[in-house]
Amino acid sequence: MNETGIKAENATVATLGLKNVAAAYWNLTPSELVEETLLTTEEAYLADNGALVVDTLEFKGRSPKDKFVVKDEKTADTVWWGDVNNPFEPEKFDRLYNRVCAYLGGKEVYVRDAYACADPRYRLNIRVVTELPWSNLFANNLFLRPTYEEILSFDPEWTILCVPGYLADKEVDGTRQHNFTVVNFTKKVILIGGSAYTGEMKKGIFTILNYILPQEKGVLSMHCSANVGKDNDTAVFFGLSGTGKTTLSADPNRRLIGDDEHGWTADTVFNFEGGCYAKCVDLTKEKEPQIFDAIRYGTLLENVNFYDGTRTVDYTDTTKTENTRAAYPIDFIDNIVTPSVGPLPKNIFFLTADAFGVLPPISKLTTG
Repeated sequence: MNETGIKAENATVATLGLKNVAAAYWNLTPSELVEETLLTTEEAYLADNGALVVDTLEFKGRSPKDKFVVKDEKTADTVWWGDVNNPFEPEKFDRLYNRVCAYLGGKEVYVRDAYACADPRYRLNIRVVTELPWSNLFANNLFLRPTYEEILSFDPEWTILCVPGYLADKEVDGTRQHNFTVVNFTKKVILIGGSAYTGEMKKGIFTILNYILPQEKGVLSMHCSANVGKDNDTAVFFGLSGTGKTTLSADPNRRLIGDDEHGWTADTVFNFEGGCYAKCVDLTKEKEPQIFDAIRYGTLLENVNFYDGTRTVDYTDTTKTENTRAAYPIDFIDNIVTPSVGPLPKNIFFLTADAFGVLPPISKLTTG
C-alpha cells in the first residue's frame, strides 16, 4: 500500500479496515486536491475567480430520511428515536462498514486530520477518509485545521468514511435506499455512502456534538451564526437554512466568529467549525461583499452554472438546485475573531422564513 503525505507517526488506513487500497494520500494541500480533482473528475472546472466548481450529481442536498444512528447499549436510552433519529442495528453497521471497505480495495483514498470546536477545552479530533479529492477539500475548508506539529502526533477520536461511489443494496445493507449516513457513537465512526453531497460530513459532526456536548460536557450546542462588535459584544443569529445566518454574520463592521454551528459555555461562545458553507443563490458583490470575495482559489463551489461560453459563475442560475453552495476556510473572510471564540452573547436574533406572513423576517421579543 502506498501511503504518502504528512501524517502522524505510525498512522495507517489499515487500522480502519482499509488494507487493500491502492494508495492513501494524507493531508494534501488545497492546491494538490484541486489538481487531483481536475485530473480525476469529469464534471470539475476552475471558475474565473479561481474557485473549484463541482457537481454533487444525484444529491444536491442532505437526505434526512437516510440518516441513521446505531442503536446499542450506549444509545438505546440516550437518543430520542423517531423520524429524525432512525435506529440502525450494530450488526448491520459492521456488515455495511466491511462492504464499504471492500469496495475501496484497489482504489485511492484521501485522508485528512482535522478537528472540531475552537475552544480547546472541547476539541474533538477527526480523521476524514474520502473517496473523492474534492470531498477532502471540503473537509479541509469546513473543519478546523491542525498545525504541522499537531499532525505529527495526531490522535483521532472520531472517523468519517465518505464513499459516494458505494451504492447500498437496501435488502442486504438494511438501508432505506442506496444512499446512507450512519453514526456509530460506540465505535465513533460516521459512515457515508451513495451521496456526494459534502454537507453530510458537516452535519454528521454536528450530530455527534449535539449528543456529546450537552450530555457529557454541559455545553449548549446551537445551529446559529455569531459575530462580535468593537465593544466586544457578541450577537448570535438563529434560523433555518436560508434565513440569513451567514449573510448577517458576515458584517464588515463586526468580526465573524462563525456562520453556522456554535457552543455556548459558562463563559464563551465558540465555533465548531473552521470554515463557512454559504448559500450562493443570487449572490452579488453589492449585497454580500465579504462572501463574494471569499469565493476564490481554494474555495469549493457546488452545483453552480456558468454564463454560456465563459467560466464566470451565474449565481442567478438555479437550474441544478437552489441549494448552490460555497465552502471556504473562515480566514477567507478578512474580518474574523482568531481563534473563533467570543464572550457570552449580548444580543440574540431569531431569523424566520415564514411563508404565511405571520412573523416578520426579524422579531424583537420582550423579556416579560
